[in-house]
Amino acid sequence: MATEHLIGPLSLLTEEQKLGLLDNIEVKLTVEAGSSNITIRDLLKLNVGSVVELDTLAGEHLKVKANGTLILKGEVVSISDMLGIRVTSIAGPEERAGERD
Repeated sequence: MATEHLIGPLSLLTEEQKLGLLDNIEVKLTVEAGSSNITIRDLLKLNVGSVVELDTLAGEHLKVKANGTLILKGEVVSISDMLGIRVTSIAGPEERAGERD
């Protein structure tokens, strides 16, 4: 492994040191409000002002994914002129496995 040349055998590192190697790796977070299946015909009819019904109920928490894998759920918050998400729950292993893109 290329990193072994720089830091020595990974087996000699503590768990904390191993996790530290990952600190600067970027992950793409996406927030999913819901989804919908529509026909091509209906897709072609969409224009400004059209409304697409999603499979998510009003008030349900949004799904936050890291590189396509569900990691948590949250609710939308306003931060100055930006939108953010407040974490309401962390996805367990079963949820993560069932919610991959």
